[in-house]
Amino acid sequence: MNQSDGVPKFVTDMVMPEREGGYLKGHETRELILRTALTIMIEEGYRAMSMRRVASACGMKFGNLTYHYRSREDLVRELMEAVIRSYELEFDDIVHMPGVPAEDRLRRVCMLILDDIRSKKTTHFFPELWALSNHDPFVLERIQELYVRARAPLIEIIAEMRPDLDETSRETVALFISGSMEGMTIFAGHGKPFETRMPQIEKIAVHSFLSLVKSVRAEEIKDLSHSSPDIPASA
Repeated sequence: MNQSDGVPKFVTDMVMPEREGGYLKGHETRELILRTALTIMIEEGYRAMSMRRVASACGMKFGNLTYHYRSREDLVRELMEAVIRSYELEFDDIVHMPGVPAEDRLRRVCMLILDDIRSKKTTHFFPELWALSNHDPFVLERIQELYVRARAPLIEIIAEMRPDLDETSRETVALFISGSMEGMTIFAGHGKPFETRMPQIEKIAVHSFLSLVKSVRAEEIKDLSHSSPDIPASA
């Protein structure tokens, strides 16, 4: 992880999930498979990431690939686990930094995510999954699990900053912050039209998120969630 002024700038591509038993060569082979699959997905998209394509790119027989991953679903499941685990380790380092105020830790988490959006991996990998989740229940379930885990550090810091908020309100605020940041991917991610403005966007976003966490009231969140939008009579 690179840092500038104490703020992390990118996340390692993946951290291999642990498996019981096995041997070193098998672990290295699975890492080769996952890294190859991730590269194909980033460069060519999910449709190109067939099991046979991955096997060919790894220089192995199809049967050897299915020894480690019996189906593409198994491969995708462990690939997503490896990717989200890399974020969790970075988040954990920030969330539990000794002697650092919660407000500053929240800023660091947000900066990590917003900086990471500018990487090619993040700009290509996650939107590919978002599109798939509209039509593939398996991917939808996996990506929902992924973002629950990704929001956990936000919720933990919000709870520390605002112990007066109930659990649902904390989750709602964290969901808003997470969704607001992820939404910038298609506008200011790698190679996108406003990528060069991301430093300014980061400052606006972090200032807004910190202000929100410090000032929002549970009553306001509940009122918003139960109110109905005004619909013009002519509609």
